[in-house]
Amino acid sequence: MSPEIVTILALVVIFAIATFLPINMGALAFVAAFVVGTLSVGLTTDDILGGFPAELVLTLIGVTYLFAIAQNNGTVDLLVRGAVRLVGGHVAAIPWVMFFVTALLTAIGALSPAAVAIIAPIALGFAARHGINPLLMGMMVIHGAQGGGFSPISVYGVTVNEIVETEGLPNSAVAVFLGSLFFNLAIAAVLFVLFGGRQLLGRKVSAAPAAEEVHAEHGHGRGPTVRGHGAAPGPAVGGDDDHEDHPDRPQPITFEQVLTLVGLVVLAVLALVFKLDIGFVAITVAVVLALFSAQRHKGAVSQISWSTVLLIAGVLTFVFVLQEAGTIDFVGAAVTGLGVPLVVALLLAYIGGVVSAFASSTAIIGVAISLAVPFLLAGEIGAVGVIVALSVASTIVDVSPFSTNGALVLAAAQDVDKDRFYKQILGYATIVVVVGPLLAWLVFVVPGWL
Repeated sequence: MSPEIVTILALVVIFAIATFLPINMGALAFVAAFVVGTLSVGLTTDDILGGFPAELVLTLIGVTYLFAIAQNNGTVDLLVRGAVRLVGGHVAAIPWVMFFVTALLTAIGALSPAAVAIIAPIALGFAARHGINPLLMGMMVIHGAQGGGFSPISVYGVTVNEIVETEGLPNSAVAVFLGSLFFNLAIAAVLFVLFGGRQLLGRKVSAAPAAEEVHAEHGHGRGPTVRGHGAAPGPAVGGDDDHEDHPDRPQPITFEQVLTLVGLVVLAVLALVFKLDIGFVAITVAVVLALFSAQRHKGAVSQISWSTVLLIAGVLTFVFVLQEAGTIDFVGAAVTGLGVPLVVALLLAYIGGVVSAFASSTAIIGVAISLAVPFLLAGEIGAVGVIVALSVASTIVDVSPFSTNGALVLAAAQDVDKDRFYKQILGYATIVVVVGPLLAWLVFVVPGWL
């Protein structure tokens, strides 16, 4: 049996076991990478370790460590209250704020994982405090990142435009950018409706609960006051333990919170502007913050999402083995040999989507478009439409918990059952992988309007 077939069967077995047994899929994937890689693909253990996603693992550790400290010292709550003030207390507006802020960051050139790593913990902190579906909030952040990710100065945009120019295909820079933006915006609107967004309409929160509302209950909850539109007088949902002495006054910002805010700004500047590795920067900022209050933050390391780290590291190591076996090229060659342009475009969209759910979207976009070049040059199908469809299909699946963005959202979730949240993300990602490429094909390729 060829190595390509063996790796595909191994992937199916991994999913099957992890579905029916409570075993971390990352651990299973490490075993598969070792067994299949050495016995079938002919790799040494050093070769397999070369595929270990060290950069992503460091990013997950650094970001979750930093935001564990920020959560413990109250900085995340401070940022949440700032977001509340920004939208005048309208809870329903917060997911959209997160969508457009992340889109703006990627549109001006930020790497998608860097933007998600910075925004997701803040967004999910708000979701945890105000009872917003964490899946809605997390996916709004990711789709925002993908929506802005194809601007002409972004990493995705530059990658696609260089391939198009090199291969002599029609220019598609504006079409790719706007196509991705509006496609992800439409998905975000559907998510908002399906995952509780309508229930948020009319809800308002106050960053500093009124004294009479807190005293009326003779007790104090946690978080800003939450009231529905037109609610009758009665107990407010929320409050803040720190307001017990003066509930009508906002808490003063502590030195440690100021230091943390400075650290987050430094993280954003070094990662987004100077393009330094966000994992190294995040863990450096976290250690500096920990030095100022070592005893208080000694438990922050245990708050790192280690199960997520194992999951992502194992699966991506096995994906490396799959790539080394030539499985992707094997499947791509079989598809392009069909000779029917519309069908080839659809199947390439699915290859881009499925593979990108486990691997680098930037790399897969390049592979998918390169495989499409021969029949696009023949002129039998609109080249721009196919390029837009392949670009969209290869990136919307970054919601997968095995991709960088999905993993960051999973790791950043607060006060949730991580196993349940992982299954929710996996379920949503499966729907996106199955439906997303088809929708991109139907919207951008079939009508022939591009």
